[in-house]
Amino acid sequence: MPDGAPGGRAALGRVVRSTLQIGYARFVAVSAEPKPSSRSRALCAAVSSASAESLGATASRIDSWILLEYRGMWDRDVLGASLLPEGMKRHIREQLHELRPSRLLFLKKPERRAHARRRVWFGTSKPGEERFFKLEVDHLEDLREFDFAAALSGAGTPGVPLDHPLLVVCTHGKRDRCCAKNGRPLYDALRRETETDRVWQSTHVGGDRFAGNVVVFPHGLYYGRVEPGEVGSLLAANAAGRIDLERYRGRAAYTFPVQAAEHAIREAEGLLGIGDLALVRSRATAEDRWRVRLRGEAGVYEVDVEAELADEPVFLTCGAAEPTRPRHFRATAIRRVR
Repeated sequence: MPDGAPGGRAALGRVVRSTLQIGYARFVAVSAEPKPSSRSRALCAAVSSASAESLGATASRIDSWILLEYRGMWDRDVLGASLLPEGMKRHIREQLHELRPSRLLFLKKPERRAHARRRVWFGTSKPGEERFFKLEVDHLEDLREFDFAAALSGAGTPGVPLDHPLLVVCTHGKRDRCCAKNGRPLYDALRRETETDRVWQSTHVGGDRFAGNVVVFPHGLYYGRVEPGEVGSLLAANAAGRIDLERYRGRAAYTFPVQAAEHAIREAEGLLGIGDLALVRSRATAEDRWRVRLRGEAGVYEVDVEAELADEPVFLTCGAAEPTRPRHFRATAIRRVR
C-alpha cells in the first residue's frame, strides 16, 4: 500500500502517534510507568555484605543429600528442567521425599566434560551419623532402581565410603547472578589449593545473598562470603577438624534457633572443633523465642534465642520481585547449667 494513500503507512503512523498521545497504556491495561529491572539493582550479595548482615544461623535445614554429576544446562528448576527421563525424575523425587529433610544437588567440573562415566554421592550429615558414599555409573538413568533411602538406613550399598572432605561451591547463575559471579572464582581458587577431586561446582545450596557459598561434607557445614584469597584458612581449619567461624553460616542438621545458639557458644567460649558441641534439646518458649541446650566438654550450655525482622526490607535475591524484611535469629543470653 503506498505511503500517501488514505490507508497507507504514513496514515497508520499518525493514528499510532495520536493513540499514544491520548494515553495508550489505559487502553491496553498496562502501567505507563517504567518498572526498574532487577538487573539494574545492586547485587544481593553486595548489599548483604555492605550492611554487615550476620552470616550466623542461615544454613539450609537438610539431613540427607543426593549429589549427581549432571553436565547439561542447570535451569532454575534443577530436576524438572533437566533432560533426565521422566521416570528417573519421578524416582529421585520419591527418594527425596523418603529422605526428607533432603536436597538434590547437581554437580559438575568443566574439566570432566569428556569423561564417559558419571559420579554420584549420597549421604547424611546428621551429627554422629555423618557418612557419604560414592558411585560411578555409565548413565544417570542407571540409578532408576537404586534405593538411596534403603542404602542410608543400613540395608547395604555398592557405594564406596567417602574418606575425605567434599566441598561444593554454588555457581548456579540461572538461580542468582551472585552465585556465578562469586562462586566461579571461588571454585577455581579451591581447585588450585586442594586435590581437584574434592571440589565441585554445585547448583543452589540456599542463601544466594551470602555468595560465595561453600558446603563441606560429610558434616554439612555451610560457609558464606568466602573470597578466593581466603580459601587457605578455610581448608586448613577443616583439615584440622575445626570450624572457620568468621565465615560459618551454620550446620545443615540444625534448625535456625539451634544454629544461632551454637554460633553464640562457639564465639563466647572459643570452641572451634567440629565436634565440640552436641545438641541436647531445643524448645519454643514463646512466639519467635526458643531455649536451646548444647553439651560441650566443659558442661551444658543453655541459650535463649529470638527471631526478629530486619528494620529495612531488601531484595533477598537478585531476581526477587519485591523487597522483604529478612528474619534473623540471635542469642540473647548464654548460661552454663551444669
